[in-house]
Amino acid sequence: MKKKVLILGVCSLLLCGCGKIPTLSNGDEAVVTFKDGEMISANEFYEEIKNSFGLDTLLNMIDKYIFEAEFPDEIENGKAYAEAAIEQLRTSYGSDEELLSALQYYGYQTVEAYQNFVYISYMQNIAIETYVRDNITDEELQEYYENDVYPDMTISHILVTADVTDDMSDDEKEEAENKAKETIQDIIDQLNEARENGEDVEKVFAELAKEYSEDDDTKEDGGSLGEINIGDLDSNYDELIKAASELKDGEYSTEVITTELGYHVILKTATGEKASYDDSVDSMKDAITQDKLDEDQSLMVDAIRYYRDLYELDVIDSEMDSQYSVYMNNLINTYENTSSN
Repeated sequence: MKKKVLILGVCSLLLCGCGKIPTLSNGDEAVVTFKDGEMISANEFYEEIKNSFGLDTLLNMIDKYIFEAEFPDEIENGKAYAEAAIEQLRTSYGSDEELLSALQYYGYQTVEAYQNFVYISYMQNIAIETYVRDNITDEELQEYYENDVYPDMTISHILVTADVTDDMSDDEKEEAENKAKETIQDIIDQLNEARENGEDVEKVFAELAKEYSEDDDTKEDGGSLGEINIGDLDSNYDELIKAASELKDGEYSTEVITTELGYHVILKTATGEKASYDDSVDSMKDAITQDKLDEDQSLMVDAIRYYRDLYELDVIDSEMDSQYSVYMNNLINTYENTSSN
């Protein structure tokens, strides 16, 4: 059953506490009293704060309600994630006082306020990813399986990095990069010569790895990365997997492969079986979801709007409703412009 959210303001949360709450002559509850009997009412306080940081508070309350109702199984995970984030910050800053000072610089008046922000962000991310994942089509899955799911492959690589330092000029950096690429090209030339001479290419590759490779973890083992697939190692190695998919067993790459790690030449020695479509569905959905969010950030806005529409969100306060409408329009325009560029 759909639920309706009525936004009545933040006063009830701010006024919680023990003891009798003073009231004005007109019946309004007071937030602050003075010795001459004057008071600041809850209504006055609400009217003041809703025009400063009221919208942020309101959005947090909305998201917390909706996402906790929609994803109750994630509540404990979200709280644990937020607590871990705070503990990590406490370790970094050394004391609660220094942590609080840093958080106040960014507008959080208490550690708990920031922890709540992290928690709500976690729940929001769960909601966004679920929305995108649930809208992946069978056609998208089939296309991904055909083009982006690879069998396990046994490959070796030789890595050469550019000897670049921060104090170098742009020309010096470019020269260092070119030198590294030339080294890889020289290795490819040596492999070509070994193949033409009828030598054992795998053996020659292993010897060249020991001589040239700057990957200390693999060079003494002939550059072997073992049997790997997408996601098994650092994401930079995914490019090596994709390049290896174009090779037959026993073949090496004849073009320089570039990653953030440096420059590579690879050798594929064995190809395993490709996982079945059914066994790949969950991992494909994860990958497609991330790709979609990376490529089109307007999907985040679509997801938020979907859940708020699902719960028939109705902002009763006219001023807050106006602020909310302007905020959502700006958010939509911002992400639509980002996605189109």
